[in-house]
Amino acid sequence: MDLRAIVMGLAFAFMWSSAFTSARIIVADASPLYSLALRFLLSGLIGVAVARWMGQSWRLSASQWRATLVFGICQNALYLGLNFVAMESIEASLAAIIASTMPMLVAIALWCLYGERLPLLGSVGLAAGAVGVALIMGTRINAGVDLMGVLYCGIGVLALTLATLALRGATSGGNFMMVVGLQMLVGSAVLFVVAPLVETFRITPSWSLALAFLYTTLVPGLAATLIWVLLVNRIGAVRAATFHFLNPVFGVAVASALLGETLGVLDLVGVAIVTFGILAVQVSRQKLPSTAAPLKADNASAEHSAKPSINTESR
Repeated sequence: MDLRAIVMGLAFAFMWSSAFTSARIIVADASPLYSLALRFLLSGLIGVAVARWMGQSWRLSASQWRATLVFGICQNALYLGLNFVAMESIEASLAAIIASTMPMLVAIALWCLYGERLPLLGSVGLAAGAVGVALIMGTRINAGVDLMGVLYCGIGVLALTLATLALRGATSGGNFMMVVGLQMLVGSAVLFVVAPLVETFRITPSWSLALAFLYTTLVPGLAATLIWVLLVNRIGAVRAATFHFLNPVFGVAVASALLGETLGVLDLVGVAIVTFGILAVQVSRQKLPSTAAPLKADNASAEHSAKPSINTESR
């Protein structure tokens, strides 16, 4: 892995992790689902425009349309929608930590559903991740954390895991940027239908809201996506996914710097353990037999779909 790839990976991880803090700022002054629906509408239109400028077509293959619909609903509407709602009541750092467990959940699902066993290092990583999350959740529950908000984040990360597993093979065929833009529009459409049913529209105009909304739309939503695509093309999805181990660290650091969120000693220990767990799982997956590589590459890609695959997100 060369220096340029490392810089790209660090930039991507930081952008992706910072989305939790900007989301926390947004929901303080505006309805979470309406805000997210509008953000996806703008990101999606920009993404489609960029794709057309790149010469890509919206005449997608059947697998790409399936990927667009599944990811638009599971990642954008469910995963991000539930996270936005949750951050009305829980801290951005906690939401980032819960979301960061997704690579480990994917490994567990692949093990249970497809018999893809991890090497010893990966198994140790899974165990470490579980211990770290349990340690963090134990301290937060004792401190009176909103359990409904935690539940929303948990359901959200499970939805993203499901989308990742459902997208094997769907990222081939080109038109990747078009898929990214269209799946954002799918998420926007779903959220614009759901929002009036579950929340009351509210907005308190402020510079912090405007800046956070603009940042979330352009940086985690679009810039991170493009960097992820370039990184995957440069070093491969499996190796690129290793940078996910930085998500809990960056997520907590940004929330602390901008929102003043504080962590106790046990929280910091838990973050360190989770970080090790994610790194161990990703490194061990790189060592699996090449026959499993296509599956893994698609998983990572899918996760970033908008984001990049392991998250196409686009936060």
